[in-house]
Amino acid sequence: MSVEENKALVRRFLEEQARGNLGVIDELLSPDFVDRGLLPGQGPTREDFKRAVTEILEAFSIISFTIEEQIAEGDTVVTKYSERSVIRGEFAGLPPTGTEENFEGIYIHRISEGKITEEWSQANTLHTTLERLEQEMSERERVEQELRVAQRIQHALLPRNLPELEGWEITHAYRPAREVGGDFYDFLPLSEGRLGLIIGDVSGKGIPAALVMANTQSVLRAIARRGDIAPGLVLAEANEVLFTYLPPNMFATCFYAVLDPAEGRLRYANAGHNLPCCWHEGVATELRASGMPLGLMPAMDYEEKERTLVPGDGVLLYSDGLVEAHDPQREMFGTSRMVEFVGANPGKTTLIASLLAELRQFAGEGWEQEDDITLLTLQRHRSS
Repeated sequence: MSVEENKALVRRFLEEQARGNLGVIDELLSPDFVDRGLLPGQGPTREDFKRAVTEILEAFSIISFTIEEQIAEGDTVVTKYSERSVIRGEFAGLPPTGTEENFEGIYIHRISEGKITEEWSQANTLHTTLERLEQEMSERERVEQELRVAQRIQHALLPRNLPELEGWEITHAYRPAREVGGDFYDFLPLSEGRLGLIIGDVSGKGIPAALVMANTQSVLRAIARRGDIAPGLVLAEANEVLFTYLPPNMFATCFYAVLDPAEGRLRYANAGHNLPCCWHEGVATELRASGMPLGLMPAMDYEEKERTLVPGDGVLLYSDGLVEAHDPQREMFGTSRMVEFVGANPGKTTLIASLLAELRQFAGEGWEQEDDITLLTLQRHRSS
């Protein structure tokens, strides 16, 4: 065969392989073919070569294969190539990434009597890519391990049991959007049988938000349990501490209330959190109190208000993951829809379950939760 015929044979062999035609291996490789460019675990024979190519084609979806240049002399053909592939399957112990990768390298083939007898291959970027993917996999495993640890720590900080108050019912739901979240809530037993209620949301996601959440919750607990401190003052003192220690551009919204269960008085202050929804005789209204989020600015004052809950009244505390959820058309669930729903379903012990069912119906099938969702209800029993 001439030099040009040898180049054409190699060109056809490589291009047909890239298209997934494994029959070209039986057609163009000699029975005593030897593979000289082995990856770990590969054998040198024609059957070994065929198995190796099969594994590669199962792992890599080849988008394009281009022969850049060919040089031939005697029975030897040198081919420079470039290739674009998507890693869709496991290869060399690495999981599929779904990423598109660019490869380039050189093949050297020896030909005898119209058959390829030997192949050397040097994929210039393959080993580099595999090393990079291995490092990325190790990094992902490290991050996942850190997230699992952070998740355990965060869950340990949240209340394990709901408080039991005679004449009252408390329910809750906590749905983090990721392994760890920025939402937090707490119940604080105070003097004279009173109960402190906290719900908050930290800006950001992931581990940084979880760390700020833990810090914020600890500061609030320490201040609120120090004595008979009004809700507005608790938030003001917490703001001073958090402003000093929180990273720049991070903050926490928080609603803090103190309930006197015997009298039904609820004293509360709000640091930029979603306004709680209170229902009374079938009418739902928002509990308003002004105040900046914690950690943004020093020397802030927090308005304090009071509401008396009579038998049958209740309050819903929630995070923005509820009202800022979107449907497939990107319409938000919204505060108005939530208030209307609460007003139409007052006094039901299943309010949280019903509200979450309403949200899922609104968001539609395949809904992916965008943000943490925390719901707390506090309701006074009707007199028997």
